[in-house]
Amino acid sequence: MKREAQHNVSEFSILGLSEKMELHLPIFVTILLLYILIIFGNLTIIAVIWGNSHLHSPMYILLLNLSLIDIAYTSNILPKLLNILLTEKKMISFVGCMTQLYFFIALASIEVILLAAMAYDRYVAICQPLRYSSLMSLKYCIRLAISAWTIGLLDPTGHISLVSKLSFCSSHRIDHFFCDLSPLLKISCSDTYNVEMMNYIVGSLLTLSTFLLTLISYAFIIFTIIKIKSAEGRYKAFSTCSSHLTCISIFYGTIICLYMRPASSYYPEQDKFFSLLYIVLVPLLNPIIYSLKNHDFKDGVSKIIHKLTL
Repeated sequence: MKREAQHNVSEFSILGLSEKMELHLPIFVTILLLYILIIFGNLTIIAVIWGNSHLHSPMYILLLNLSLIDIAYTSNILPKLLNILLTEKKMISFVGCMTQLYFFIALASIEVILLAAMAYDRYVAICQPLRYSSLMSLKYCIRLAISAWTIGLLDPTGHISLVSKLSFCSSHRIDHFFCDLSPLLKISCSDTYNVEMMNYIVGSLLTLSTFLLTLISYAFIIFTIIKIKSAEGRYKAFSTCSSHLTCISIFYGTIICLYMRPASSYYPEQDKFFSLLYIVLVPLLNPIIYSLKNHDFKDGVSKIIHKLTL
């Protein structure tokens, strides 16, 4: 019986963003342009940080890792979506679907840990500047990054093990634009209780804990900023924090709303919209929010441009 459940379907059909053919070309062009911007923006961050020794500090090392995640995150999903829109070939193998789901969960897990680490880094820099070199040394930062990647890559193993044993005898049509957990559970004719419980438990331990750590860090940051006497200084600091918090709110808000709930409450159109927010919008905004508004990063870009033009 177990063997039958594992092999009752060899491939799935991903329905995509819309079944209206006339919308496929404009959606394809839009997604392609956004994907190019995401890759270009995040590769620029990696190149500038890698090529400037004065940017080899904890904050920028974490930012470099975040850019790597954003590139991998979107590349795990958008190329397949673009292929579906262009060729109408909607089929994906069972192994391909499980692989896409694995990397989706893994990369999201790594990102929430990195966002929490970056919030803590800013907390130490703003609230305890005299202790920054001891609390956030480069060695400690590298350990944080390695821990984030290790935890993230191990996190989906339980999910994938349980999902791969489900039976999909009722349908093989995934009403989404990638192999996400909720639409897969929706079309399964097996009991999905164990998968949902694991999702709640792991989600609560990892997502909510890192979210709370991020919020606490920014709460202390805002409290410290309020005490700044200069109105101009408060405005600049609040401007930076508000941008960071906007990006974090979109990312965590959509993840908590979409995944901290029963599979029975899956609504395709609504879920596709919110999924696009954290798969496309957040990786697009991260380069702007975390670096392009930063003077040190701008100096690094200027130096690289200067070297290239010599």
